[in-house]
Amino acid sequence: MINYKSVYFYAPHGEETEEIRKELSELFNRLGISTVESDAEADIIASLGGDGAFLQAVRRSNFRDDCVYLGIAIDSARYFYVDFHYQDIKSLEEAFERDDIDVRNYPALEVKVNDNKPSYCLNEFTLRSSIVRTIKMDVYINDFLFEQFNGDGILVSTPTGSTGYNKSIGGAVVDPLIHAMQVTELASVNNNTHRTLGTSFLLNKERPLTLLIDKNTDYYPVMSLDNEALSVRNTEKVELRMGDKLIKTLKLKNNTFWHKTQRNFL
Repeated sequence: MINYKSVYFYAPHGEETEEIRKELSELFNRLGISTVESDAEADIIASLGGDGAFLQAVRRSNFRDDCVYLGIAIDSARYFYVDFHYQDIKSLEEAFERDDIDVRNYPALEVKVNDNKPSYCLNEFTLRSSIVRTIKMDVYINDFLFEQFNGDGILVSTPTGSTGYNKSIGGAVVDPLIHAMQVTELASVNNNTHRTLGTSFLLNKERPLTLLIDKNTDYYPVMSLDNEALSVRNTEKVELRMGDKLIKTLKLKNNTFWHKTQRNFL
């Protein structure tokens, strides 16, 4: 069995999951893994809930790359980041005992606003105007001005995030083994005055993306990382890249990203 010594449970539902947390603590104790009260001390950070809880656990623990993350659903729904289910708790224990688990790496998207420190996300970054009008920005690939965007906004997703919001607005589903970010437009304006590519495109990790907001209008951009608001005043520039930070996750063997894609959409 993989040698992990401690586990921390991220349980955003509080008292609602207290009994579940207690039972899981007993299970991990049987496996020789003790429960700790701080995510900074844990070899395993286990989220209780769906994909949203998993993403929160990664964010609250500051995208640690020296531990592994584990998602445990508390309902019967199927998720992308969450492989294990509390309703089938015996399978979780057996998977650890038989070493029937893999450690998979998910690349994080690095987002730098103005000259602030970088933030990270596992799913997607979105930028749009907070006023009822389109937003204009210059879109640079490396230092090359690729297009002058005018529309509702722009979404940049990771491969694992490509099945979420990105897919719902016409973006492609991307294999997580491809360390690339996908840029997808939100209702771009295309006419004789304004012209954009009009489709999503992929950039590998060697090609950073820079968004320069038009200064002629106070758009007060609204930005989000994995559906959590990013509060920055006077946004002028956003730099995005697939960084070197990799989030390690515990997954069932023979349950790949494409197994999950088929199960959720086909």
